[in-house]
Parts: sequence; structure tokens; C-alpha cells
Amino acid sequence: MIEDDPLGPLDPDFAASFTRDQRRPACQLYLVSPLDVTGGFADRLARALGAGPVAAFQFRVKDVDQHEAAKLAEPLRRICSDADVAFIVNDSVALAKRLGADGVHLGQSDGDPREARAELGLEAQIGVTCHDSRHLAMEAGEAGADYVAFGSFFPTTTKVVEHHPEPVILSWWSTLFEIPCVAIGGVTPDNAGALAAAGADFVAASHAVWGGDEVAAVTAFNEALARSGTETTRR
Repeated sequence: MIEDDPLGPLDPDFAASFTRDQRRPACQLYLVSPLDVTGGFADRLARALGAGPVAAFQFRVKDVDQHEAAKLAEPLRRICSDADVAFIVNDSVALAKRLGADGVHLGQSDGDPREARAELGLEAQIGVTCHDSRHLAMEAGEAGADYVAFGSFFPTTTKVVEHHPEPVILSWWSTLFEIPCVAIGGVTPDNAGALAAAGADFVAASHAVWGGDEVAAVTAFNEALARSGTETTRR
């Protein structure tokens, strides 16, 4: 139910008639860090990135000053760079600039994409959380975002959420706009394929990977996304 969106609810029948545009790249995995990246997490990240294709890794820690966050992030950034995986910083344009990160992910209260672009440059990847709102997503696109993120699609223990879009919002977005969309929130190998088939360009996962065996999880995600791509092609 999209209650906050001034555009109103989407027609549920829209999803039934949706077919993924085969000109769009196949859906890819986008990893989000746990809040605790101390201890042996760097080794876990390296193993995860070695287990199969990963498009991006988002560094997301809370209640840590920028100096400490930079110390935690730098070895992870190097691992991502070596694996040719985009390193994205959550919330903080200043930290992203300090680290030379590939981009920043902005929540609705984390600043304007235009200002982030001015700080980080034309090559930076700027993502924006849009919850369950088509209106917010269109505003983000107009402001120069490189991708928009919708969610939470499923129950999640990673954060407290108030917005629960239906997968049809992915179908609507990918039909009308070229800017990629990310599906986030409770995503697992069991439900990732359905989100990809609905139109997600990326599925973001955190606990489903870091809550267990990261190698097995990344492998399972990529197998699910590959199956989804095959099924979509056969439609």
C-alpha cells in the first residue's frame, strides 16, 4: 500500500502485464555491510566477493565518528577495488569524499543529490532511498541520482522500517525510466528472483549474507538471479 505517494496506488494489473526489457542488464547483487565491520569482517568480505558476481558494496555503520569510520572503511574499500566492485558509503558525502569512494547512498534526510554531485564529481554513483514512493523516485531522478532504492519489500531485522512497497513499483519504474532501481529489505535467495522478474536492476542484501555463510549466500543469490533471467527470457 503506497499511502504517502501523491501519485496514489498503482494498478495491481500493471504487474501482471509486465515483461522485463531485455535491453536492461541482468539483475545484480548489491551487498550492504552489517553495522559491525570489526574483527574478521574484512576477510568475510573478501570471501563474499570471491564467491560470485557482486556489483556493489555499501559501507553502512552507525554512531561512529568520521575518523573511526574511515579507519574501518579503508581496508574494505581496498578489497572492493581489487575485486572491481563499487564501494558505496551510506549517508555521508563527507566520508565518501574522504575515502575516494565510488559513490554515496543518501536517505531522504541525508542531503540533496545535486549537492552530493557537486562534492563528489561526475563519476560518482549517487543512490537515493525512495521507500514506497514513485514521487520521491522521480524527484531523485530529476536531481541526478544514478539509482533509486525501493523498500522494504519483506520483513527485515537490519533496520526499523515504515514503508512496504509491492514489487509492482519495480515494474512501473523499469518500464518508464532508464535509471536503475534497487530492491531492498528482507531480500533472500528465495525471494530475490521474484524481485528481479518484477523489474529490479539490483537486489540489496545484508543479513541474508552476513548472518550465515557468506560464500554460500552469494552463490545462492547469483544462482537465483541467473534462474530469474532465464525464466524472464522464456516468457
